[in-house]
Amino acid sequence: MSRGLFVAIDGPGAAGKSTLLRNLTERLTGAGVPVLSTTEPSRGEIGQLARSRTHEYTGMALACLVGADRYHHLETEIRPAVNAGKVVLCDRYTLSSLVLQAGIDGVPEPVVRCINALADPPDLQIVLTAPPEVLRERLAVRGSHGRFEDDPALPSREVELYRGAAAASERAGVRTIVADTSRGPETIESLLSGLTSTIGGLWSQRHRESA
Repeated sequence: MSRGLFVAIDGPGAAGKSTLLRNLTERLTGAGVPVLSTTEPSRGEIGQLARSRTHEYTGMALACLVGADRYHHLETEIRPAVNAGKVVLCDRYTLSSLVLQAGIDGVPEPVVRCINALADPPDLQIVLTAPPEVLRERLAVRGSHGRFEDDPALPSREVELYRGAAAASERAGVRTIVADTSRGPETIESLLSGLTSTIGGLWSQRHRESA
């Protein structure tokens, strides 16, 4: 059986990750591509602990908790799905650890990289962004999902950190697409169509190569 594809979707809070995940899942599934949609922290026991206790767990403790959830997530969900030939779409992955745990929570970056050193690199990394003022407006409407979204000054820092992390990741050889989600509906539709085509094309290529 041919190997599937692992796609990570990252970016600041309210950049549109969950919306993109949902829309890509619908379009790829409609095109006959088998998809597993998932998220980090995961929906498992460790992930729920990390997700619900960001005010209690900080710094190194949270970095290790997120790392533990990631490795369990890889072992129990992501790798089996990819090995079964599916496209795995994951809302947040290692880039979020570099930004949130290192850039914002103050854990030394080499330590965060060490924690995540054995995590599978994604085949494609999509990094969403938007101007900080747009992110603040969206957060005001949507509401905070945890400590990392409570500070109104944080979007500016997040945008900067994700930009740097995405560039470093691309230099390290991870195929990376950065997209601004503050554009008009036509541009967003073009982005969605382009990503669907790219992911579907990569998945089809792997299946042809294994035939």
